[in-house]
Amino acid sequence: MNSYVFGKPVNKLIHGGDYNPEQWLSRPDILEKDIEYMKQAGINEATLGVFSWAMYEPKEGEFHFDWLVQIMDNLYQNGISTILATPSAARPVWLDHKYPEVMRVDGMGNRNRHGFRHNHCMSSELYREKVSLIIRKLAEAVGDHPGLLMWHISNEFGGECYCDKCKSKFQEYLRRRFHNDIEELNHEWWTTFWSARYSDFSEIEPPYNNGQTAIMGLNLEWKRFTTRNYEDYMSVEIDAVRAYSPKKDIPITTNFMGRFYGIDYRVLAKKIDAISWDSYPAFHNDFESYADTMFSAAFDNAIMKGMKKDKPFLLMESAPGLVNWMQYNKLKRPGVHEQFAVQTIASGSDSVQYFQMRKSRGAAEQFHGALIDHIGTNDTRIFKEVAKTGEVLSKLAEVEGSLKKNEAAVIFEWDNWWAIDGAGAFSRNTKKYDTVCRDYWVKLMEFGVEPDVISTEDSLDNYKLVIVPMLFMLKDNIAQKLTDFVEKGGILLVTYITGYVNENCLCYQGGFPGDGLSKLVGVISEEIDTLYPSDRNGIRITEDDTVWEVKDYAEILRVADAEVLGRYTDDFYKDMPALTCKKYGPGKAYYQAARCSLSQMDGFFEKLLKEAQVETKLLPAGIEYHRRYGKDSMFEFYLNLSEEVITLKDICGENMISGEQTDGSVVLEPKGYLVVKRTR
Repeated sequence: MNSYVFGKPVNKLIHGGDYNPEQWLSRPDILEKDIEYMKQAGINEATLGVFSWAMYEPKEGEFHFDWLVQIMDNLYQNGISTILATPSAARPVWLDHKYPEVMRVDGMGNRNRHGFRHNHCMSSELYREKVSLIIRKLAEAVGDHPGLLMWHISNEFGGECYCDKCKSKFQEYLRRRFHNDIEELNHEWWTTFWSARYSDFSEIEPPYNNGQTAIMGLNLEWKRFTTRNYEDYMSVEIDAVRAYSPKKDIPITTNFMGRFYGIDYRVLAKKIDAISWDSYPAFHNDFESYADTMFSAAFDNAIMKGMKKDKPFLLMESAPGLVNWMQYNKLKRPGVHEQFAVQTIASGSDSVQYFQMRKSRGAAEQFHGALIDHIGTNDTRIFKEVAKTGEVLSKLAEVEGSLKKNEAAVIFEWDNWWAIDGAGAFSRNTKKYDTVCRDYWVKLMEFGVEPDVISTEDSLDNYKLVIVPMLFMLKDNIAQKLTDFVEKGGILLVTYITGYVNENCLCYQGGFPGDGLSKLVGVISEEIDTLYPSDRNGIRITEDDTVWEVKDYAEILRVADAEVLGRYTDDFYKDMPALTCKKYGPGKAYYQAARCSLSQMDGFFEKLLKEAQVETKLLPAGIEYHRRYGKDSMFEFYLNLSEEVITLKDICGENMISGEQTDGSVVLEPKGYLVVKRTR
């Protein structure tokens, strides 16, 4: 990867964010002060036009871009480049009033009224035409501007539309999906149950709130369709940018939202040149530690990074202080933002960006945090912390463009998440698929091992250890793919609630995990027990006689040809197998039949990592560790997430913040960090 991907000079991390100068066009003094303050804070980029359609086209066919040209000129003359958004995330009032078909229909079948944002129907041909037109006009006005770094498509896609056009597209999607064979669909959705059979694709409706919601395959395919409808709509905007922008090869992105539930981002990722996302951790909450919050942010970074492993991602938005939309809008404590920014770079980002540059005086986000507060000065705590972050990023400029070379991976899939949640099984409260995936990822991080987060579509060739938590839904050939991985010497850990249904939510026959995966792991799950919080059980490990606490779920196994490594301690399935291993030459397939407290499983993970020959790093408790690899250098990142002073030992290399050579011990204060450059 080279820096051209983001259209910026070599060795320059992006530091910037959303800027809304159209709110201040009557105050040239403020616009002038904004640029002065941005430069003082080390800002080198501004994202423009995210919600500017009403300013670009106040009346249908009447276009105004002079103000945008002037803003981009002023920014560029002061060393600040532009990421330019298409304005489709919020439509002007005139558009909705004249063409109500562009607004969505809700899950009860009612047409929405004008309001909020992201209220457009993705299937509306008229809306697509209007979007293409405004993009053409925008590209003609500023598409060749020297300060333009990249295009940003819309903003934070989300939501569903149940209108007749979307229903018709959904029916056509299903025709293709099931080979125009309604009986194939009836079989895969098992519609004979509750007399839900269809005689024609035209009879199928989306799962309206007041309609058919009892067919798991229907619910799952609606979510898949919604993702693909976003992909189709996004292609319209991308094609318009490509067609009308004078810079034909300018990179294009759109901002994701981490583990946003409603869209499979891996589908959209294939359409864009670079992954970008908006990170808003709930810092200083009362339900988890600071370290847990930071590790969750790092896990989300890993999901984003895993979509395009051959290039860095971008942090498109974050809050320099507080937000205004959480249940409790807590301030970031001193030092948190700086450490959060370094963590983001450590995780593989080439940017730290904010929403927003200056606080809005009114409307929905008037109290959302910003670089420049309502007080309007550059001596606030937030401004000083952002300026300090800008200085740090300038010192880390050489990290730009460097990549990851991870040897372990955790599989996480959106449609598997949807399938588990949609199943009438287990517990409504404790499935927590995404959290479980995060917990396994964090567990490996405790050993200095940063795993990739991948899907079953990704190649496993470069990994030595793969963890498969709760892969409830097995798509075609996945069992064979995992088998090939193990037979080539890989170490695989498969957990409870894996391989219960196929990609249409139809249960496998012959025991779980299905589709041949039971042959790989050497066991069959005959039953699964869902535990109340008050229930108690454990797994006694044969090798060292330790006991792991069991919670939430416990499968009862039939063992075929696997070695039993641990057995249940209680209930009617006491002494039955709960942890197994099956060997394949140098490879091994482990099966964990119950959810356990990962804090008690250190010895087991040490064993997995040693067998996989994955390089580990002995770290003090509370240290988060990352690596990035450049052409000639390796960059190591250490972050102290604890409330204690920690001494790191045997540190060798250049301290990129101080510029000094380090050979020995380094002391990190709470919220502190260390970035070391080593020659490869």
